[in-house]
Parts: sequence; C-alpha cells; structure tokens
Amino acid sequence: MQEHYYELVVKVSSHLSLFSDFLSDTVPVGFEEKDDGFVIRSEDSLDTIEWGLIQYQEALQKALNQTIEIECTHSKQKNSDWVAEYQNSIQPLAIDKFYIHPTWNEPSDAFINISIDPALAFGTGHHPTTASSLKAISKYVKSGDSLIDVGCGSGILSIAAMKLGATVDACDTDVVSVENSLVNAELNDVKFHNIWEGSCSASTKKYDMVVANIVADVLTFISKELKQALKDDGILVLSGILDKYEAKVLSFYKNCEIIQRIPQDEWVTLILKLK
Repeated sequence: MQEHYYELVVKVSSHLSLFSDFLSDTVPVGFEEKDDGFVIRSEDSLDTIEWGLIQYQEALQKALNQTIEIECTHSKQKNSDWVAEYQNSIQPLAIDKFYIHPTWNEPSDAFINISIDPALAFGTGHHPTTASSLKAISKYVKSGDSLIDVGCGSGILSIAAMKLGATVDACDTDVVSVENSLVNAELNDVKFHNIWEGSCSASTKKYDMVVANIVADVLTFISKELKQALKDDGILVLSGILDKYEAKVLSFYKNCEIIQRIPQDEWVTLILKLK
C-alpha cells in the first residue's frame, strides 16, 4: 500500500444520476455517492478524471440547454483503511416492510430483509427517491403481481417486489447495472423472470405495476413506453423527480390520475393510474 492516495470530491448542482452513469462507464476505480455528488479515491492521479467530468458537464449543458454547476476539489490524503471507514458509514435502515442492510451487517427478524452491496451500484435505500419507491412497492405490490423495473440500477426495487411475491422483469441501459442487479438478486435468493440491457420497449407485455426511478427528463422521454407497458388497471410509479420538475413530468402523463404523491426532501415520487 502506498503512503498516500488521491481524493477527488465532486459536487454537482443537478442530474446526479447522469454523472453517476458517466463515472460508472469511465472511472476504473470505485466511487462513493453523496447526496450532492461523489468522492473518488485512487492511488493514481485523478487529474484526467477531473478533466473528463468538466468536459462532460460542458457537453451536458449544451445537450440539455441548462446550466449545470460542478465543483471539483482534489487533495492528497494519507493512506488509511478508507474502505472500512466507508462501510461503517453505511447503516442499515427500515423502510415500511423492508430492512435494507449492506452485506456486512446482520439481517433483522422483524422485517423483510434486503441485502445490498452498496459498492455495486446506486440504490441502497438511503437516497430519497429509492426510499419513496420502496414505500410505494411496500404499499401497492401484491403476491402474484407482474412488475417491470425500468432503470433497475442496483436491483433493490426489483428485489423488494420479488420478496413480496411479484414476478419481476427489469431493464437498464447500463450493462453494469444489469450485472449488479443479478448479483444482488442472488444475494437475496430471488430470481428475475427476465432482465436485459436496453429499454422497456423491448418487452411487449403488460404489467400490473411499472416502476421507473430515473430522472425527470428521462421520464418525459419514455412516457409513452411506460404507459404502454401498463395494464389498464395497473399502477405506475414514477420517481427521481425534483419537485421543481413535477409539473413538467405530469404534463406528459395527462391521461393518468394521481393516486398518491410521496414527497421527501426536494424529491417527489408519483403513483399514477391510467384514466
């Protein structure tokens, strides 16, 4: 082990999940996700990664025609067991019927346990969008339901639904997320009915529940696909929405009625049904 390592603290003003996808595709080391950004650590210099993030920010601003602020703080730290420190910082939590715990913590006897390795992918239940999506699944999923998890990430929402007796399909445009979802499903002794890299349009099925915890812009882009995947009496769960974009998202779902709205911090999850 080297005496020192490099640490890059990155703060972004918006589109956290898009930056996470970029880092997953380009960074050869693991990174820690925060509510407002990321921490990247390596024994090699992180200058190139910092440059790449700034280039990506500029390209994203042009593509979305929005101002996106990024702040990068580069430092040299004395080496210590920061992996252990990170593990100690991730605590188990209970969300309605579920107890989400990292793989190094013991399960609970009082809840439905979901074991997640947070090093694998975004989605440990600690982020408000994941937590509120779990609340929706806890309330609305019934044994025997069919569900598709669009943008499955770590697979935590799929696993929660499977533990309630649902038959689950899942997809993600990131092959790493698909692979991680399969690993986490195996950790929890559940199995996907089907899972693939790509969009939900690859499936011609109709589902009792469609769950999409992504970001507001993507929810507008794929609104037609999500609604087409839903049975006439099915439930649509939309999450990953900053409250300031709620009206914009709903404008693409005018043929739906709001069954429930779950706000948490500056985020909102919407439970919809077709009219």
